[in-house]
Amino acid sequence: MVKAIMHGCNGKMGQVISNLVKEDDGIEIVAGIDKYTGVKNEYPVFTDIADCDVEADVVIDFSNALAVDGLLSYCGEKKLPVVLCTTGLSEEQLAQVQCVSEKTAVLKSANMSLGINMLLKLLQDAAKILAPAGFDIELVEKHHNLKVDAPSGTALALADSVNEALGNAYEYVYDRSKERKKREKKEIGISAVRGGTIVGEHEVIFAGADEVIEFKHTAYSKAVFGKGAVEAAKYLAGKQAGLYDMSDVIESSSENQ
Repeated sequence: MVKAIMHGCNGKMGQVISNLVKEDDGIEIVAGIDKYTGVKNEYPVFTDIADCDVEADVVIDFSNALAVDGLLSYCGEKKLPVVLCTTGLSEEQLAQVQCVSEKTAVLKSANMSLGINMLLKLLQDAAKILAPAGFDIELVEKHHNLKVDAPSGTALALADSVNEALGNAYEYVYDRSKERKKREKKEIGISAVRGGTIVGEHEVIFAGADEVIEFKHTAYSKAVFGKGAVEAAKYLAGKQAGLYDMSDVIESSSENQ
């Protein structure tokens, strides 16, 4: 049984993960960290991770960038593996992540969904075959009307995965209204849609002569990200120091089948 600390336990994702873990025989939450204490949990909750004296195998983090510095210091000092799901980190914090990964296992990913991370792998295989055959590549992402960044980090991760498979020879085009000209061969168009309560939808289009191939992932709830974080925590517990991502979790799952 993997023992986990839930960092950001009283936020939306913290509560999603807490409920998911209740149904998982391979992991349990032994402590939570959150400045807000107005939620009743079945485990002890500390307002500061520095005060947490509960033994654990891994930390799952879904908090905010302001809380990450203390988290990384704690995990580095205790050599405690951490699944880092908080986004929007500064360059200094990313450098700290790299530093801490030399002391303990750190798993960081642009998107925690198992489906998205499997898609990242599939897209590389598709790009290597379709792009040389003359297929154009376009990406459309959709999110709720409260999301402030565009394109999404996941959209960029998908584009990066395709571009990496093609030797990073392609350029990204975000707005075709600024220039009136024919589409270039080596470009990836990225479009963002914002509206309603869309949790997350990403579509990668390979458009060729007389045929179109589409890869699409739709998230219907935040639970898909929580499920990925739980699987990542079970994978990371006991791992050697280093920087990991969800592709390692996907690869491990396929090897165990």
